[in-house]
Amino acid sequence: MKAMILAAGLGTRMRPLTDHTPKPLLEAGGKPLIVWHIERLRDAGFVDLVINTAWLGDKLEAALGDGSQFGVRIQYSREGQPLETAGGIRRALPLLGDEPFLVVNGDIWTDIDFAPLALPDALGDSDAAILVLVENPEHNPDGDFVLANDGKVRDNSPDGAGSDGALRLTFSGVGVYRPAFFADAADQSEVRLGVLLRETMQGDVVSGQASSTIAGRYHAGHWWDIGTPQRLAELDLFLRKPLR
Repeated sequence: MKAMILAAGLGTRMRPLTDHTPKPLLEAGGKPLIVWHIERLRDAGFVDLVINTAWLGDKLEAALGDGSQFGVRIQYSREGQPLETAGGIRRALPLLGDEPFLVVNGDIWTDIDFAPLALPDALGDSDAAILVLVENPEHNPDGDFVLANDGKVRDNSPDGAGSDGALRLTFSGVGVYRPAFFADAADQSEVRLGVLLRETMQGDVVSGQASSTIAGRYHAGHWWDIGTPQRLAELDLFLRKPLR
């Protein structure tokens, strides 16, 4: 299975740190955020990686090269102007191939084990995607989605399907997708991933068809959304603490 790291964002919330450094190259615990991902993906068996670039993409490519220094093979999907999440993934489909692939946001840090997501039976026959969900952080107290008792992910927005009594959680930015999930979407370069996911979730409930469901997995371990310089500093302190 191939993996894609989303690394094309402008990093506006991280300024001035990102004025001259792409956000994925910001360091925590002595190494760039994206290198943590590359090494964890490699250790989980992912050796063919795709990274999308836009803002300061030349610096990202100069730092990572073809991936050989990390024991992987890296291909780049160059966007010029950054696309939204789903638009960036759609643009990269020719590099990702015809099989399901894993996607991880470049601006998070996590100890999620990627290996089980690559197992042949990870995606059910009716699943268009698997999302890894985590506890809601302080900056997202209401969560993004609902993990229902049947293992499917539902929309928790006010106009969504919801699921009484189920767990409201935050999308970690880690997921596995079938290429058709993006290829069959409307050809909009700036479409957001959340929009496509919610459309599929709502359609599943309304139509009752099992051909387009979103599966979910709960991760109870560490997960950090590096959305501000303060969170980056906090992660750096966390990673530098000696093991006990």
